[in-house]
Amino acid sequence: MESLQTTSIPSDQAPSMKHSKRGGWTTFPFIIGAVMGLTLAAGAGSSNLIVFLVTVMNIKSINATQINNIILGCYSLFPIAGAVIADSFFSSFYVVSVFAFVSLLSLILLTLASTIHSLRPPTCVIGSLACEAPSKLQYAVLYLALALASLGVGGTRFTISTMGADQFKKPNEQGTFFSWYFFTLYLASAISLTGIIYVQDSVSWVLGFGIGVVANAIGLAVLLLGKRFYCHTKPKGSPFVGIARVLVAAVRKRRKLETVQSQGYFHGDNTKAISSPTESLSAKI
Repeated sequence: MESLQTTSIPSDQAPSMKHSKRGGWTTFPFIIGAVMGLTLAAGAGSSNLIVFLVTVMNIKSINATQINNIILGCYSLFPIAGAVIADSFFSSFYVVSVFAFVSLLSLILLTLASTIHSLRPPTCVIGSLACEAPSKLQYAVLYLALALASLGVGGTRFTISTMGADQFKKPNEQGTFFSWYFFTLYLASAISLTGIIYVQDSVSWVLGFGIGVVANAIGLAVLLLGKRFYCHTKPKGSPFVGIARVLVAAVRKRRKLETVQSQGYFHGDNTKAISSPTESLSAKI
């Protein structure tokens, strides 16, 4: 009986042991495969954006450059929001999965915009004054696709690296993972900047965006296939929520503090309020 009691595992410790079996190098192929696919997809939608806006959407080069600069700025800022959401409210896996699907929708819209004639203006000679500008519907579809692409990159590009690092406990293993992560990231970027751009410029925009759709779909599928192997970390809560609560409480209690502080002051005539000891004694007599 004693041997059975010493070898038995408490019920509250069983989930932690099961959880410890997750993660590790088993998850490495799924995460790296997702990084490759999602990075190729992001490059297909953004690397050659100015040329697409000028040649397909008949947007002036100055306006196309401004749109491209805004998208690049969103690519730099949105990952911060994605990291805050993953750390504070949801786990990294769910954030990456949702925004990878959002990225897929953006590439599908760009593919449709380059395929369906009603979603793009008529083709004309570049620089011609007779080129027809996009309609409101065409602008709406274009801006929706670019907004979804920015959200997709913001929620996947660096959040997935955090998710990958969470699968390892030893610092040297995490360092090895980051080395492979950045190698895959730059390799996929190089392929998109050369091969996919060549397809878009020399073959067709439909095929170029179609490659991005396929790459994104494969990356999302590979990510989801490894769900049962991942070590899921619980969100720790946002520090911004605590700061917001403090500010709201301070605003609500502002009037109460003013009322309490005002009771410590005398607002009447100071001559009546101040009396000497002899005056008070004579008043009692």
